[in-house]
Amino acid sequence: MTSSPRPPEDIDAHELGRRSHATLRLGLLMLGSGTASYRVKQGMKVVAKALGIDEHSEQVTLMEITTTSRVGQQFRTEVSELRHSSVDADRIARLDRYRRHVPSVTTPAEVHRALDEIERHGAMYNRWLNSSFAGAACAGFAVLNRARLLEVVVVFIAAFMGQWVRRELAHRKFNAFGTVLVAATIATTVYIGSLALMSLAGSGLETHASGYISSVLFLLPGFALITGALDLAKSDYSAGIVRIVHGTSLTLAAAAAVWGVSLISPLDTSPRPPIDVPLLADLGIKSVASFVGVLGFALLFNSPWRMAVTAAFIGLVNVPRMVLIENGMPVQTATFLACLVLGVLAATGARGGRWPVITLQVPASLVQIPGVLAHEAIVSLNKSRYVDATAGILQVLLTVLAMLIGLVVAKYITDRHWAFER
Repeated sequence: MTSSPRPPEDIDAHELGRRSHATLRLGLLMLGSGTASYRVKQGMKVVAKALGIDEHSEQVTLMEITTTSRVGQQFRTEVSELRHSSVDADRIARLDRYRRHVPSVTTPAEVHRALDEIERHGAMYNRWLNSSFAGAACAGFAVLNRARLLEVVVVFIAAFMGQWVRRELAHRKFNAFGTVLVAATIATTVYIGSLALMSLAGSGLETHASGYISSVLFLLPGFALITGALDLAKSDYSAGIVRIVHGTSLTLAAAAAVWGVSLISPLDTSPRPPIDVPLLADLGIKSVASFVGVLGFALLFNSPWRMAVTAAFIGLVNVPRMVLIENGMPVQTATFLACLVLGVLAATGARGGRWPVITLQVPASLVQIPGVLAHEAIVSLNKSRYVDATAGILQVLLTVLAMLIGLVVAKYITDRHWAFER
């Protein structure tokens, strides 16, 4: 039974602090699980209103929240900082569900009780499964990048080992930049070492960039980049810029490891011709690889199975995107159209509060990242081919920008409360 709130004239500084702290705790849990800043603000306002706070304002960045709560003539400002965060799609969904169904009148004790229950739901998958999901996601990527069968197997093993190390370091609260650097080094070293052993056994495989790059794609900071783009589209620059910079810094950490380890063994970066198979078989291979890749990413983010399978079906828009590119459409145009459709499908799949849209958007879009093209640009820099390097870097940036803009435009179309300021 919900308790009645105390009248404003009976609220002292201590009671205002209790209400402010309950509101802040919700925001910290949402922020720490990977929720976009605008959604964190929305959740805090809903709870603050239910707690009887007359006015609540908040400033949210990547790792910090500053709030001011007012009841009558009394104010309380609190500043809090997260020291560690990780993407948890299941927690994002539970917190969003609570935001949607919080009673119109509640108390701090009831808020804390609900949040305690949400916090009790930890990781849904153990380290073996979690690492296997990373391997499956990268293996699907490798198939889409035209890696050979043995390379796909090695990619699975390398990504498995890299994610295992990343998870162990993250649980020990190791620095995020360093964690990515170490995990990428482990994954790429395992990949090159495994292929070297196979070549000694007479496999005849050269170390090609398609599989090599695929082995570290589990490290892509998709949530940071996409939520940052959404925050920037809402003119929330303090949150959006920090998220984009954070995502870019983690990407650079992985890129530094990829570049450094690649110096050990020369990589074949020549474009691989498509496999000569019938059209239906080719579409089937692309579909299975896209589905497995997205499913692996979704489960890696601790998504429930139904949520992950929904994201995987949405991610199949990557197949017509690849067909359009193979038939002459510019990569940026095809990527924009695919992400626009993807965003609309994600909003449809999440309709009615079934799941947060972001938990479907991010894993479904990650298979469109041009990882091999980025590595080819780095190789061109190493060989002093600056024209080729510049062209490659611009192509990567424009493709990623097209992806983010497609998702933002889809958000404008499907969410009027997000598109229009109130």
